[in-house]
Amino acid sequence: MRHRRKTVRLQRKDGHRRSLLANQACALIEHGRIRTTLAKAKALRPIAEKLITLTKKEDGVHARRMAFRFLRQKDSVKRLFDTVAPAVGDRPGGFCRITKLGPRPSDSAPMAFIEWVDNENLADDDIEEVAEEVAEEVAEEVAEDTEK
Repeated sequence: MRHRRKTVRLQRKDGHRRSLLANQACALIEHGRIRTTLAKAKALRPIAEKLITLTKKEDGVHARRMAFRFLRQKDSVKRLFDTVAPAVGDRPGGFCRITKLGPRPSDSAPMAFIEWVDNENLADDDIEEVAEEVAEEVAEEVAEDTEK
């Protein structure tokens, strides 16, 4: 029985999975939006939201050290506390948005964008446009492969 085994394993050992999710969290903090597989995006969302909750609860040295313990990058911790957390404002939760993009051409893995909901630099229209462009690219590549 799988009671109390909520962790998404992503077919990796524990250390590799932690490093992968820490690096993706740093990339999300730095860029505001990343393109990854749907499974990785779903595994990253609770981690990113817990980091934001940590910044909202306390802004002291202890909170920064707890964030650094997971992220292991000083620049990402600084950006998390100085830029990302204030942009969230008084939102009670749901800081991340996952937008499905469709299958990856090489191996048909389902792809997705994960981004901050309150990202000021990117409007919802831009996400839909990018999703449509990616879908068109995939359709063109599939059409080319069937012609061969």
